[in-house]
This record gives sequence, C-alpha cells and structure tokens, in this order.
Amino acid sequence: MAMQLPPANDFNATWSFLENGLDQIMNRLEEGLDRTRYAILYSAVHNYCARGSPSDTYGTSIIQRATANLIGADLYISLSKYLEGHLTTIRMESEQYMDEALLQYYTKQWTRYTTAARVVNNIFMYLNRFWVKREIEEDKKNGVYDVFTLTLVSWKRHMFHYVHHNVIAAVLKLIERQRNGEMIEMNLIKNIVESFVSLGLDSNDTTRSNLDVYREYFEKPFIHATEVYYKTESEKFISENSVPDYMKKAELRLAEEENRVQMYLHESTHKPLISNCEVVLVKNHAEVIWEGFQNLLNLDKQDDLHRMYALLSRIPEGLDPLRVSFEAHVKKAGLSAIERIAAQEKETVDPKTYVDALLDVHQKYNDLVQSAFSGEAGFVASLDKACGEFVNRNKVCKTSSSKSPELLARFCDSLLKKSAKNSEENELEDVLNSTMTVFKYVEDKDVFQKFYSKMLAKRLVNGTSASDDAEGSMISKLKEACGFEYTSKLQRMLTDMSLSKELNDQFKDRMQQSYETSGPNVDFNILVLGAGQWPLSAPSTPFILPEDVVKTYDRFTKFYQNKHSGRKLNWLFQLSKAELKTNYLKASRTGYALQVSAYQMGILLQYNNATSYSYEELQKNTGLTPEAINPALGILVKAKVLLLCDSEKVGDAASRYELNFDFKSKKVRINLNMQMRTEQKAETEETHKTIEEDRKFLMQAAIVRIMKTRKVMSHMTLMNEVMSQLQSRFQPRVPDIKKCIDILLEKEFIERAEGQKDMYSYVA
Repeated sequence: MAMQLPPANDFNATWSFLENGLDQIMNRLEEGLDRTRYAILYSAVHNYCARGSPSDTYGTSIIQRATANLIGADLYISLSKYLEGHLTTIRMESEQYMDEALLQYYTKQWTRYTTAARVVNNIFMYLNRFWVKREIEEDKKNGVYDVFTLTLVSWKRHMFHYVHHNVIAAVLKLIERQRNGEMIEMNLIKNIVESFVSLGLDSNDTTRSNLDVYREYFEKPFIHATEVYYKTESEKFISENSVPDYMKKAELRLAEEENRVQMYLHESTHKPLISNCEVVLVKNHAEVIWEGFQNLLNLDKQDDLHRMYALLSRIPEGLDPLRVSFEAHVKKAGLSAIERIAAQEKETVDPKTYVDALLDVHQKYNDLVQSAFSGEAGFVASLDKACGEFVNRNKVCKTSSSKSPELLARFCDSLLKKSAKNSEENELEDVLNSTMTVFKYVEDKDVFQKFYSKMLAKRLVNGTSASDDAEGSMISKLKEACGFEYTSKLQRMLTDMSLSKELNDQFKDRMQQSYETSGPNVDFNILVLGAGQWPLSAPSTPFILPEDVVKTYDRFTKFYQNKHSGRKLNWLFQLSKAELKTNYLKASRTGYALQVSAYQMGILLQYNNATSYSYEELQKNTGLTPEAINPALGILVKAKVLLLCDSEKVGDAASRYELNFDFKSKKVRINLNMQMRTEQKAETEETHKTIEEDRKFLMQAAIVRIMKTRKVMSHMTLMNEVMSQLQSRFQPRVPDIKKCIDILLEKEFIERAEGQKDMYSYVA
C-alpha cells in the first residue's frame, strides 16, 4: 500500500507523519530505512516549510518570526521536544547500570543516537537551509541550531548532564584497572572520549566545535586521578627499591601514558598528562635520583645513567646537579691518572705516557657523554671544563704551568719523527687527530707553538721528519684550530725546505759545469732558511772550518751571492752535521762511517795531520770555545774514537787526545751526533725564557691596539679586554699586564687621564 503525504498546510498531520518516521529512525534504524520512506519524509518537511503561509498552531512561540516564505518554527520546536522525550527515556533506563555496564550502555546509545541524528539532519535539510539559516543570521544567540547540532545539544542537556558523573567515575575505574595490569576493553574508553569531544560546541559559532566539554568533564578529573595514583605508587616504590629500579618503573609508567594517549585519549591531553606525570614521577623524587648519580658513575652503569639522563631531562634544571657532579668526577679521574704517572716516573715524565693518559680519560668520558647523555651540550661543556682543569693544572704541571703544552709538543715530535715504531699513515692521522683533542684544552697555546716550531725545525734540518704529508697535515690542523697567524711561520719553514732542495740541485748542476768535483771527497748539501721564520739562534762560538770543506764553502757563498745579491748568509755550524769515512782502522776492511756534528768534524779532521793533540791545540785549530768543544770531545772519548791521556777529565788544559787505532764497533754507521742532557735542559730553559719575552710583547701590542681603538679606558676594563683578546694564545697574569701598562706609560704610548682615577688615554 502506497504511503500518502500529509497535507502541506496541516501541521498536526505533518508532525504526526514525521513523528512516526522519527520513531523508526531513532529506535529501529538497524531494521533499515528504505529510500522511498526517506524521500517521503524529506518531502513532508519540504512541502510544509515551502507552503505559502505560516501555521497558527504555534503562533504564540517566542521564536516565531516566520514570513510568508520562511516557515519552520513549529517543526523545530516539536523536534526539540521529541528529542527531549526520547533522551529522557534513555536516561531513565541508564540508571539501572553502573561501572563498565554503564559505559557499554552509554556508548551503545550514543552510537545509535548520533547515527540516527545524521539521518534526521538530512531529512530536515530544507529546514536547515532556509528557516534555521535565517534565524541564526538574525540572532546567533537565540538558541537555534542546525538540526544535527540540535541533536548534540539535546544529548548534552537531557542525557550528558545527568549521567556524566557516573560515566567519568566508571572510566577512571577502568583506566586504574589497566594501570594495575588488568586487560580492559579500550574501545569503551575511546568511544566515551570521542563522545565528549563531539559535545564541545562553540557558543559563538555553532559550525565550529571546541574541547571545553572534554577538558572540563574528562581531562581534569582524569589528570587529577592520574596524579593521585602515581603519587601513592611512586612514594611506596622508591622507599622499598633502589634508585635504578625506581627509574625503570618511572620510565615504564611514562611510556604507558604516552601509549594511552595514542590508544584512546585526545591528542591535546598529551602535554598536560605527561607534564603531570613528570612532576609526580621525576621532579618530586629528583633529590633521591640525584643522590644515586655518583654511584652509577663509579660503577660505569651506562644504561642506568642514560635512563637517569632521559628522566631528569624532562624537568626544568633537572640535569644541572648531574652536570656539576660529572665535571667533578671527570676532573678527579684525570688528576688521578696523572698522579699515577708522576709516581711511576719520578724524574721525567714520558710525553707519550702523559698524553695517552690524558686521551684515555677524555675518550672514556666522551664516549659516556655520547652514549649515556646523548651528546647533550651541557654535559659536553662539563667534560670540556673538567678536561681543561686536569690538562692544565695536574701534578706534573705544578713544577711549571706550561708543562702540558711542552709535553704535547714533544709527543707530536715523537710521532712525526722517522722511526720503526711509527704507525701507518692512516693510523698516524688518527693519532694526530687525537692529539688535537688535547691541544684544544691546552691554555698556553703559545708554549706549544714555541716548542713545536723548535722541534719541527730540528726534524727538517736533521732530515728526521717521517713524512712531508704528515707535517703538512698537522700544520693544517693547527691552522684550523688557531688561525693563519698561528701557523704562518710553520708553513714558511716547509716552503723553505722545498726552496732549499731546488737551490741544492742548481748548485750541484753549476759545480758539474764548472768543476770536475766540488771538493776533495765532499758530498755537500745545504739548507738556506729565512731568518724570520725559523726559531734558530746564531752560533755561540767561533769555528774555523777544516781545510777539507773550505773550498766548497767558498764556492757556495759565491754562487749564492751571485744569485741573490744583497742577501747575507749567517752560517749555523752548531746545527750542521757531517759523515766521515775512516780508512785507518784494521778492525774493518771497509771502514766505518762516523755521523758527527760540524764541531766533531772539525776535531776529527785534525787527525788527518797527526794522531795526537793537546786540548789547547785542538781548541786553537778549531777556534771553539770550551762550552762548545768540551761536549764534542766528551762524546768522542766516550765512544772511544779518541783516547783521553794525561788527565781523567775532558777539558783539562793538560789533557791530550790520541786517535784510537784499536777502535771497534758492531755497527758500520756510528752516530756520534747526540745532544747531551744538560744541553737539552739548557735549551728548554732558553725556550721558556723566550716565551716569557714574547708574551710581554704580545701583551704590550694588545694594550696599544685596544687603546688606539677605544682612546680612553678604565684600568679594569682594559685588563679584562687584554685577557679576552689573549686567552686563545695563553692565560695572561694580572701582575704581568700591570707591568706592561707601566712600561707603556713610561714609553708614553698611553697616559693617565687628568682628573680621573684609574683611567688611561691613548697618546696619538
């Protein structure tokens, strides 16, 4: 039988027809609503609202403003009352349920209701488009909504406000059961949460939703319940268990809450929930956790340390006490390592042992920072501060504050020298990189520079450098760390070596063109080095060249002056060396090759003319001072190349030195060019003295540079500025800066400002 539409101008018939359809939609939608029934219901609404004149049925309604073309107030009011009655029935039925059963009933009814509401909204679409739209445009605060929003507002008024207390209580019980380890039906909570979110309506714009309902009725009690639960649990657990066990528990609980947000809470809850948990689980127990840090460090418990770092990084300033303790721990470890070395090596500290100890401590705790503390900048800074302390102020440095840079330079020297122990090229590069780690912490970088340049000069002059590439690589690393000015002279030294090689080749070519030989059995090589770049001092003694090399000496001097007119050659015989071939010894058919210094060469070549000389004769023939000839003779006598006669002490005026014709050695090449320990000590002292002099000039230059720029400065400001500018090279001492200021006052580079205490002005 075909269904008949009610008359368009009969409201009672129309509403009765629609109410019958609403009953089916709201209560029996699962049975199905065919398209024909849906279309007829829609048409009933359309026909009624689109008729020519309004009905008088609800003519006294406070919201009736219908015109001849916009009718619908009576339908809207009737629908509101219908929804109220329907929801009252549902609410009355819900009173028989509690806890999880209530949640199941609530979510079932919510799902059925919202599904039906969408269908109802479509049926009343014509009402929405015209009458509702006009009402909202005229007055947004008149309580009129589109039909779907009306269904939600009705649920909130007639269902939610009556049952939300019991629903929230049931949800919180369910979540607590889950926290206690029980399995629960999480979809129940998820559906409740989604329903609360859907009920959030913007009172100023009903087309937009907000989270007010969710936050007020769910989030606030949920956060409070969470705080109470974890406060009770954490206080009990930490009193009965160790700090590492508590941290595992806290880490697990925080992860569970993170997952809880993902599983069934709204994403906006993440921040307040996790922040609250962090306060309860971490901040409230931070002092106890901090107290356990030192023990974990001592035992090297990296997993627990990382867990502690991860937890405390969640709270403001949570890592500060850890950074302080870590710095003190690393400093103590570094100082202890150097003390052990100093105790084992009482006289002199081996540079390799010293640097290796520094690197071992740094490597250990740098690895710890990267793994346990995720390379966090604060811990990196603490490591750097601690390393700076034990590198510059350890037991070895008590004798001299510049001991670390000196030993580091000596370590580099041993690495870059030719030796069977030297590493492969790739390994050497790794060791040089490690060396730069220690260099970074060295405060007196000018001390390192001075010693390094002297040792580089020796390696280059003596031809003991392991590799030009390695030398260049190290200089590049220093340049990257300290800038071009720091390494300019070092780079120039390498350049001079290349130029000297070319000069030697040119000289040999010239000699081959001019002479058959360059001298009697002389193979001659020379290094011509720039005086300003090389840390080499002039000879401290005169020296008479032996006749055997004078001819070659004169030829090179003439060659060089022709090539570079106006340049002056200063011969550094104290750095020169020679190799002499013996042919007077019966013990060796081929003879020995004696590797000697220039001064030793001068002595030994005298024995081509006689086999015995007095001390005075040797001194007269060589022109050497006692300070130069005595060490040279001492080594020759100790090696038994010469025999000491008429005295027991080298250097006595009455002593004689005879050529030893019975000299024997297992080696064919014998190195006699060795530096005495006393000479090494004197050279070290001289280097330190030079450093102090250089520092005075650097400080004076800095003061003048600053004053020239600023014109007038107070005493304290000038002191601070000088320290700031020079601290990359060395740590200036306050008394030294004051002395430099006094010197510049005397020299009238600066003057005291008139009428102003402790003020200086620049003298143009």
